[in-house]
Amino acid sequence: MVGAAAVKPGYAEARQNMVDNQLRANKVVDEDLIAVMGRLPREAFVPEHLRGIAYVDEDVALGSGRCLIEPMVLARLIQAAAVRPGDKVLVLGCATGYGAAVLAGLGAQVTGVDSDPKLLDRARSALAAAQVRGVTLAAAPVEAGYGAGGPYDVILIEGAVERVPPAVLGQLADGGRLVTVLAEPGAVGEGTLLQATRKGSPPARVPLFDAATPVLPAFTVERSFVF
Repeated sequence: MVGAAAVKPGYAEARQNMVDNQLRANKVVDEDLIAVMGRLPREAFVPEHLRGIAYVDEDVALGSGRCLIEPMVLARLIQAAAVRPGDKVLVLGCATGYGAAVLAGLGAQVTGVDSDPKLLDRARSALAAAQVRGVTLAAAPVEAGYGAGGPYDVILIEGAVERVPPAVLGQLADGGRLVTVLAEPGAVGEGTLLQATRKGSPPARVPLFDAATPVLPAFTVERSFVF
């Protein structure tokens, strides 16, 4: 949930432009999602020197190979996940907490996980500044998921991955949805929905859209050398 006092007038025009030109113009039609992103202060989730570009239609680099992914990509992934109030949601690679905040604004109970303590510190500050409730943060290796809070109705990996580890898929509830950008080596990244069916069966894969989202370092595939 996002507090009304979180919205800062100085960024209202940039926020509305994001809604009109990035979300609505790119097949984001979920009005609840649009409303949350239209009032959540994205500028609070980046360092102060980057606030002027918080609403650009591209990824915002946070350092160490991490980024705040572009609004359209995040919105379309969350829209595909069909989040419902009360859903248990896991965000892997939550970084500064923006994606977790959007999901909490939709009424989900969110666990955000990251292995970078500096990003988690910023996430705590940003969530407090934006008056977001319903998010729990944890420091842990993101490639292992977070079994302590599972199973989850939705898992969002907030960045691209070259593969989804079986350990993460195993934390989905029956009928659970995992959304991320799959970026198989040598191919264009693709926003993807993985839908769990029943235990022991491979999830159904639904391609969504092309995306050039950077790969999260923890989700790369080890390369083998060919001589």
